[in-house]
Amino acid sequence: MAQQKNSKYKILITDDSEMNRAILIDMLGEEYEFLEAENGRQAVELLEQHSTELSLVLLDIVMPEMDGFGVLQVMNQKQWIDDVPVIMISAESGSSHVERAYKLGVTDFVGRPFDAMIVHRRVVNTIMLYAKQKKLIGLVTNQIYEKEQHSALMIDILSHIVEFRNGESGLHVLHVRTLTEMFLRHLIQKSDRYSISRADVVAISTASALHDIGKIVIPDNIINKPGRLTDEEFTIMKSHALTGAEMLANLPFHKNEPLIQVAYDICRWHHERWDGRGYPDGLKGDDIPISAQIVALADVYDALTSVRVYKPPFPHEKAVQMILNGECGVFNPLLLECLIEISADIPEHLGSTSTLQVNREDIQSIAEEMLRHEELSASGRTLQLLEHERMKYSFFAAMTQEIQFEFTVSPPMLTLNTWGAEKLGLAETVPDPMNHLDSPGMMNSEECRRLADALHATTPEHPVITCDTLVPYPDGPRWCRIISRAMWSTDEPPRYTGVIGKAVDIHESRMKLNSLEEQASHDAMTGLLNHKYAKQHILQRLEARQSSHYALAIVDLDHFKNANDTYGHLFGDRVLMFIADTLRANVRGGDIAARVGGDEFLLFVEYSASPELPIQRIYNCLSGKTYEQFPISLSMGVATTQVVGTDYETLFHAADSALYSVKRGGRGSCRFYTNETMEQTPSSISPIDSDQSQSGTAGKESTT
Repeated sequence: MAQQKNSKYKILITDDSEMNRAILIDMLGEEYEFLEAENGRQAVELLEQHSTELSLVLLDIVMPEMDGFGVLQVMNQKQWIDDVPVIMISAESGSSHVERAYKLGVTDFVGRPFDAMIVHRRVVNTIMLYAKQKKLIGLVTNQIYEKEQHSALMIDILSHIVEFRNGESGLHVLHVRTLTEMFLRHLIQKSDRYSISRADVVAISTASALHDIGKIVIPDNIINKPGRLTDEEFTIMKSHALTGAEMLANLPFHKNEPLIQVAYDICRWHHERWDGRGYPDGLKGDDIPISAQIVALADVYDALTSVRVYKPPFPHEKAVQMILNGECGVFNPLLLECLIEISADIPEHLGSTSTLQVNREDIQSIAEEMLRHEELSASGRTLQLLEHERMKYSFFAAMTQEIQFEFTVSPPMLTLNTWGAEKLGLAETVPDPMNHLDSPGMMNSEECRRLADALHATTPEHPVITCDTLVPYPDGPRWCRIISRAMWSTDEPPRYTGVIGKAVDIHESRMKLNSLEEQASHDAMTGLLNHKYAKQHILQRLEARQSSHYALAIVDLDHFKNANDTYGHLFGDRVLMFIADTLRANVRGGDIAARVGGDEFLLFVEYSASPELPIQRIYNCLSGKTYEQFPISLSMGVATTQVVGTDYETLFHAADSALYSVKRGGRGSCRFYTNETMEQTPSSISPIDSDQSQSGTAGKESTT
């Protein structure tokens, strides 16, 4: 996908509609080179020819001969999807189609009808993402290459020292490694019987160089004996397999590294044979690690075709035939098939391969593995998570009922959340918004410049600003508070790249705040103040106007339990709402009516000469009335600031005591708390009934 210098990125557009293809080409402009396919089969043919040159595929779903999903399946089979990103553009935007597309490896999904700026932006972002990924892989590959060179050099030096002692060719280690890699690569293409990754190929090929390190302890007279070894000498020679494995197992450090573990398997078991007649453990069949099986085959082939102190070299064809005939032990039949199939290529590879060339192939394998690693690729799950986050953002943005926006400098585009776009009467995306200022829904030029100046004056350390400005709603301009965050690049020096933010209607915000405060301060059922907030208002009155006289009354609805038990709780709720509505209608503007809880209410009234008149009026408006079939009876206790002072707790306690005396006396009346009450029983407090003259308590009140 790399772009040649001074060349254009190449995009394959696959759509059965010629008009759709033309629209996409016009949208993307002259900065790209285009290939066109009118169905999936043509797209696959073009991918066969140009997969290494393509930077992107734009793919429709519904097409003749082969649909978009068929193209994606072929791209997965041939591993093109790992190198060529795909953006699916289709009117088939159901969740099942989107999910299937992401599972098959698409980078993005754009539904029709689409916006030109959105398509252009996603194309640019996708191509740049993959280009940066390629660059990153190149940098990592160079670093790994350098380290691998040093590691391979040290392994080769050690191995050649071992080989030098027994007079074998210095190329034996390299030949075994080359053959091992050839067998491994052919095996994984031929069969999936063994789980061998590209990284395993590199590890096994590298570790093969250590297969004979145990020979370093074998005496020279045995290791370099030109004739046949005696049984005793052969026993000593065979010990090199266990010795090499023990050397690796007893390393003071790094012995748990994967490369060392692979080398251990190879050292110990590369002389085992498929029929169980090898050494040192007599393993049979696939009990022998596949790494040791392959190195064993490579070791035997090179031993046959190379000069040894005890024999001349055999020709390639003779060596292969000897192995297939079982003259050098029995090998895995699948590996023998590999030997037959790559036999013609072996002499050429062994004759031309250098250590450096092999190492470059190893590094290329590592790089290819990295390209397919899920952490460095745009995996389907990652894209699904991004889509999920986008849906979640849209949902919460709509719930907030705020105008949320994003502006990017390049490409110049304003993006609004759905709720905000509908509120302003604009599209969700406004390309090149600076050319649309002063139009309906857009800020005027002067306000926009003021906001832009403030954003450019920010810094990466302090990017947030708040300002109030007029926003042109369709029904007229409104004052909004704009909270914005300037976006700065990580370059040195930083560049201003755009802004994200929200605009809140100041008037609506205050109304919402008032509504929330009302919900917190008022009783949900009756709409009266709750006790907590009623107390706050009463305290403010008592502190602000010490010279005024106030009366606090607690009202209890008698026999309310009968309403619930007889007619049900819904009926009981309606009775409470009737009481609340009546109290609200009969208190004056400066008075306070609240629900204390249950069937108890609180009144706080101001008076000048006597409290009886306002209290009696409120009491009479309810007592003796009937709500539907339920008779209303009230008990009321009253305390005044003239008698008990302006401390709220004392007032409330005194009114509660007066109410208690009413209940003790039989309910259905109203009583005032007086100083004389302190020395009398509660029942001696005179009631004020609806037909009673204003005497007794009134006289005591007036003389207090």
